[in-house]
Amino acid sequence: MRNCTGRLAVAALVAAIFLSACAAPDNYDIILRGGTIYDGSGQPPFPGDIAFNGDHIAAFGNLRNATATTDIDVSGLAVAPGFINMMSWANESLLEDGHSQSDIRQGVTLEIMGEGESMGPLNDAMKAAMVRLQSDIRYDIEWTTLAEYLEHLVQRGISPNVASFIGTATPREYVIGHEDREPTPEELDQMLTLVREAMEDGALGVASSLIYPPGSFAKTDELIALSKVAAEYDGMYISHMRDEGANMIAALDELITIAREAEIPAEIYHFKSAGQANWPLFDQAVAMVEQARAEGLQITADVYTYPASATGLNATIPPWVQEGGFEASLVRMQDPVLRERIAREMLEESEEWENGYLGVGSPDDILLVGFRSTALKPLTGKTVAEISAMRGTDPRDTIMDLIVEDGSRIATVYFGQSEDVVRKAVALPWVSFNSDEASLAPKGVFLESNPHPRAYGSFARVLAKYVRDEKVISLEEAIRKLAALPAQTMKIDRRGEIKAGFYADVVVFDPDTIQDHATFVEPHRYATGMIHVFVNGEQVIKDGEHTGATPGRVVRGPGWVEL
Repeated sequence: MRNCTGRLAVAALVAAIFLSACAAPDNYDIILRGGTIYDGSGQPPFPGDIAFNGDHIAAFGNLRNATATTDIDVSGLAVAPGFINMMSWANESLLEDGHSQSDIRQGVTLEIMGEGESMGPLNDAMKAAMVRLQSDIRYDIEWTTLAEYLEHLVQRGISPNVASFIGTATPREYVIGHEDREPTPEELDQMLTLVREAMEDGALGVASSLIYPPGSFAKTDELIALSKVAAEYDGMYISHMRDEGANMIAALDELITIAREAEIPAEIYHFKSAGQANWPLFDQAVAMVEQARAEGLQITADVYTYPASATGLNATIPPWVQEGGFEASLVRMQDPVLRERIAREMLEESEEWENGYLGVGSPDDILLVGFRSTALKPLTGKTVAEISAMRGTDPRDTIMDLIVEDGSRIATVYFGQSEDVVRKAVALPWVSFNSDEASLAPKGVFLESNPHPRAYGSFARVLAKYVRDEKVISLEEAIRKLAALPAQTMKIDRRGEIKAGFYADVVVFDPDTIQDHATFVEPHRYATGMIHVFVNGEQVIKDGEHTGATPGRVVRGPGWVEL
């Protein structure tokens, strides 16, 4: 009886303490009051408050008895975890302007970089080439490893968080340059060591881009070997597949083979079927992914929300032209005999490469948006067909001439995709979202070229076009795919959901008014409707305007070894 009485007394004391704690008001740094909370789970939203202490979410729910240093009324607005850009090309734009305006105004709180090539590791020759090929944005290379680059961004001051894959082309170029050959066993060992070091430094995995030399020179076995190292650190393989056109099924089979053989999760960058003749292949590709997932493979994908792609104009040129590096390709395009061969192959279907010239169907559908040369910048916004007519040259010769004259790949938009395919991709439960662009602002050097409008609108477009207007997916499902799905896919710690103890990357927006405004004609236009954005608990967007805050940090992968 004495023991039982003692236990009851202890229980009563605990209950009294609990009730007292509940009755007493808690004090927090920030409370967002009265919003509709979409927690990232995909479940229906619920009304409530969210409290931050420092850089973490401290509590959420009914916090009417709590107090805070900063109290913000968000009633009538949606509150969600910050969005994750699965494929960002903010590598250089964040060096120019760390505020990341075009993305942060859409709610992007984490930029994922590294498609095919990453900003490290670099040797002296790679650094020299990066300096030579710089265009409007100029910067000193003050790092060698990928981790040093990411820390360099943070030291300069950035608004979003950043993370990166190590591009599979980067260790290849580091060890064997731009040669189109397989590595020797010794060279492969060196490449594997570079991947291992990057994974221990916090890379999310390995990323390939298999239509661009020198990454396209890698055979499947090489990619499997690199992926096996990433798998040791619980990383993933992510890929711009070898072909998104006529040979996309074979390219997808390669990705699934890599996932199976390396025992690694794999993701498809910007999942699509390019070229009107190839649009029917998309359903077959979806069925292949579903079958692989049913077998237990972790296959996912991401998309941007537009029926047009963007890359270099040299995607119309056969890969052999670019062996030895970009500068070697310029020499070949000025050789009369080789020019004739290049022009002929630009009209030939091939299983060896994805032909960007044939893929779109017409030079009218190839839009030039970014030149390096001041003399050529007036051609920004014109198609290859228009420039060919101006110059009186064949479109294929026009392409080669422009690349040589500009001394760059020339930023180009290709109108070769289907809105129906985009809509199907958006609806898939295992697909997240990307911009596949830099993070920009309508000022300074950024106005020297026209980006794809996805730079300013890809994420807002999900919420405006595909949720509110067309009802392709629900808002709660969109939030899951914008935040929780990518965080879970990449095994990112404590981000992507509204949970106590998670980092306070939180966005507040108006579902009724959020809207993208960028177009191909006028791409430098901010999205609207994002009211507040917090990164690591610090407010970056307040009442729709940037505060100037730069609380962004490096987000590291699961293999990170803290020294």
